[in-house]
Amino acid sequence: MAKAIKRKFAGSLALSLGLALGACGGFPTENKSLYSARQPVVERTNFTLDVQTGGQGLPVAEQQRIAGWFDAMGLGYGDRISLDDPTANPAVSEDLAALAERHGLLVSDGSPVTAGYVAPGQARIVITRSTASVPDCPNWSANAEGNEYNATYPGYGCAVNGNLAAMVANPEDLISGQAGTGETIVTTSTKAIKAYRDKEPTGTGDLAEVSSTEGG
Repeated sequence: MAKAIKRKFAGSLALSLGLALGACGGFPTENKSLYSARQPVVERTNFTLDVQTGGQGLPVAEQQRIAGWFDAMGLGYGDRISLDDPTANPAVSEDLAALAERHGLLVSDGSPVTAGYVAPGQARIVITRSTASVPDCPNWSANAEGNEYNATYPGYGCAVNGNLAAMVANPEDLISGQAGTGETIVTTSTKAIKAYRDKEPTGTGDLAEVSSTEGG
């Protein structure tokens, strides 16, 4: 009698679990292609600094303040520097360009829209920094069963695209890429091939002499 009751309870439990899983819905995606639904997303953040200006450009004290701000921001490749100067004073642009050159960057034409306004006698320096990430990754929302659409799993592409977003030097390249000049420099393009061809094989030369009577 006890065995019969136990079997009946197990069957009822399996049935209730099956109904519960069935109520959760089908496969969470209908993507039948091999294209990943998880793509890198590029986000931009603007950092601003308002500085005093003069007829001769940026005062020395302001230049020192800007240099310190650039160092504190860890300015580097991928960052974009722009200037919002209502007076459009060329001397201010030249002083800022000299400070940006210390970090290997140029001052971009135009500036993004930022909150507030620039007070008279001031200029606004904007650093635009982009970051890339893949939202909703990793995604394990689908189990290994029941794939009625023969669809690609929700987490497909998370590893490749996540690594790409983490390693790309300039996240903006994920949006538009680098524009080419249309010119091919032969001496540069064949440099790697020439180095490979000119490299002497590792097996060239006499073999090392090894004594069979001496040793540890």
